[in-house]
Amino acid sequence: MDLLNSILNSMEKPPAATEQQKKMIKKQKELAERIKNKQKEELNRFRKYVEERIGRFAKDDRPHIEFQPLDKVHRAIIHEVAEFGGFIAMSFGREDIDRHSVVYKKENAPTEDEIAARRNGDGWNEEIAKEYAERRKQQRELESEQKRLARASTQPPPPTIESDIKPTSNYKDKYAHLIGQEAALEAARKTETNQSYGFVPSKNKKDMRSIEQTLADIQAKKKRKLEQQQQQQQTVSPNQKEQQQTVEPGVDKTAGGEDQ
Repeated sequence: MDLLNSILNSMEKPPAATEQQKKMIKKQKELAERIKNKQKEELNRFRKYVEERIGRFAKDDRPHIEFQPLDKVHRAIIHEVAEFGGFIAMSFGREDIDRHSVVYKKENAPTEDEIAARRNGDGWNEEIAKEYAERRKQQRELESEQKRLARASTQPPPPTIESDIKPTSNYKDKYAHLIGQEAALEAARKTETNQSYGFVPSKNKKDMRSIEQTLADIQAKKKRKLEQQQQQQQTVSPNQKEQQQTVEPGVDKTAGGEDQ
């Protein structure tokens, strides 16, 4: 703390405001306060003006009243007073150019055509109402026609009657140089199923076995064939055994005589 106090004490103090500067600051505050009060008074007078005008509007037969183009603050006051009195307030136009508020009675709420016309900057009167009504009618007719065409495109075409179809020409005349003037069934080529596709018979094309099952079947077939061969060798007939026994002694004697 001593070090901090010493640093603060060593620093130069801000220059004190002169009497002239103090007077100027005071005048600026008073001016800002007067402007604020003046704006407040002006908004209060505008609120009273809106309340009086809407009060007169509530007693007459007019369907709506329009206010001159105003800024957001004044339009907010109009909407606040109108909603408090049970009316409908809407704003139309471009901001900072011709944005204005219109107040309607609830029993005379604006239609879609009126809202669209005012948003487009066309205003609203009897002629514009008739124009927008005609536009809406044409739009409905166009939409109904589009729906009808869409339904027609999804439905199947009506069946045609063969008797109504009349060819304009005979197709045989175009191919007369190929088939002649008269074509009979005997001249047609008889088609037969091909028995082989490449090097593989067509019947093998119907084999639905997997590769593993096919290999297993081949191995089993080879194994059965080998077992059959072994059984044939083991079941040699007795005649074959006797022939082998008679042949072997003669061979031995001949061989012994040759050795002698």
